[in-house]
Amino acid sequence: MTQDPQGFDKEPEVPDGDAANADATPAEPENPDGGGAPAPGDGAAAGGTGAGQGGPGGDAGQSSVEVALTAQLDQTRSALNERTQDLQRLQAEFQNYRRRVERDRIAVKEIAVANLLTELLPVLDDIGRARDHGELVGGFKQVAESLETVAAKMGLMQFGKEGEPFDPMIHEALMHSYSPDVTETTCVQILQPGYRIGERTIRPARVGVAEPQPGAQPAAAGADSAAEQQEDSASTSEPENGTGGGKSDAAAPDEG
Repeated sequence: MTQDPQGFDKEPEVPDGDAANADATPAEPENPDGGGAPAPGDGAAAGGTGAGQGGPGGDAGQSSVEVALTAQLDQTRSALNERTQDLQRLQAEFQNYRRRVERDRIAVKEIAVANLLTELLPVLDDIGRARDHGELVGGFKQVAESLETVAAKMGLMQFGKEGEPFDPMIHEALMHSYSPDVTETTCVQILQPGYRIGERTIRPARVGVAEPQPGAQPAAAGADSAAEQQEDSASTSEPENGTGGGKSDAAAPDEG
């Protein structure tokens, strides 16, 4: 019986080439990237998702989104209209405020000018009386004319003349009389002239007035009636036969 010597190992067995290659090739994973053959149930899940997106549930979700967007757009439009109306109202109020301020400013200016010129009216009356009496001469005349020019530039206008009809709105009657020369109540004497600024009267003209005399005809009417009487008398004084032939024929002798 033969025994193997101790101390020597057995030679390793060399595998065949095909076997070595088969062993060297790593085994591929069944689904490394999650791809490959789908797991059971994956197709059913995918099919269910597609059916959910394209089915009635998807249409209902899209409709709800559109309704929400439409409601939000309507709210935005309503807010825009309200803000526009507020802006227009504020603009109109501002325009009214500007016009009111301008009107008040003009009114205050006119009142201030009227108050100043009212205080100067006695001075202007003195200047007028001095002019009527021939005392407006020299330097006093130049000062008076300058004052009247400034007052006229500020809008002061004088009114009131003899012979104009009496108007109680602009005239103040201080004297009254009757006259056959007038046909209506007339200003026959100007005691103090009136003054106004634009359409505003700051002092009426103080005048003496005359009314038609009761029972008396005006001079013009009397002249017309006298002329008519003269024409009537002239027409009645004419002979019935303008040629006088009738009387001459009666007075002629009879030839036979």
